[in-house]
Amino acid sequence: MPEIRVGQGFDVHPFSDDPGRRLVLGGVVFDGRGLTGHSDADAVAHAVADALLGAAGLEDIGQRYPDTDPAHAGADSMDLLADSVAAVRADGWEVANVDCTVVLEAPRLASRRTEMQEALTVVVGAAVTVKGKRAEGLGAIGREEGVACFAVALLVGIVVGSYSSLFLASSLVSRLKEGEERWRAVASKVRGRAGEEGPTRVIGRQEAVLSDPRAVPRRSPSGGPAQKRP
Repeated sequence: MPEIRVGQGFDVHPFSDDPGRRLVLGGVVFDGRGLTGHSDADAVAHAVADALLGAAGLEDIGQRYPDTDPAHAGADSMDLLADSVAAVRADGWEVANVDCTVVLEAPRLASRRTEMQEALTVVVGAAVTVKGKRAEGLGAIGREEGVACFAVALLVGIVVGSYSSLFLASSLVSRLKEGEERWRAVASKVRGRAGEEGPTRVIGRQEAVLSDPRAVPRRSPSGGPAQKRP
């Protein structure tokens, strides 16, 4: 039976006074004040990445994408999430699902929740659910000073040569192929950037890894560390 890991992620960003900042949550652009951050400050994408990296035992997002690195200034957080997913898979893990709880007073997420889930699901390569909750006026979030997000991720270890791992890998490739067009449609609608590379670039790399068995890291049935193939 493959090893199972659970990871918890969290992120919070205050609202910005800069009128040029966009409010991006789960890869979807909302009306209203943007959030302060080194990247585009997508708290949802950051929390999901943190949960995935934590479950795999890898460096957290602050270590992988430090806010002192000019290369990440203004970065699209969905690209950072896609890079995190690739790192998790390279370490021998399959994403089973991710569940997110976004805490904010405004804007309301209900009307855009499906878009958020679709965008995140395509990048992660597994089901991602999003729930919006209010702080009921309590604390900084209740005073509408920012947005917080909690995420929980479930990973399954890939056991090389097992039927279950081959089935999971095959299913992931199928989901990625089916989801690529959906991601482009979502990106076109919410960001007006259809045709640009982004998460689909990393998705292509994931598919290439899965198509070459030698590129899939070994993970022993006992859950030991990934081993390089000769």
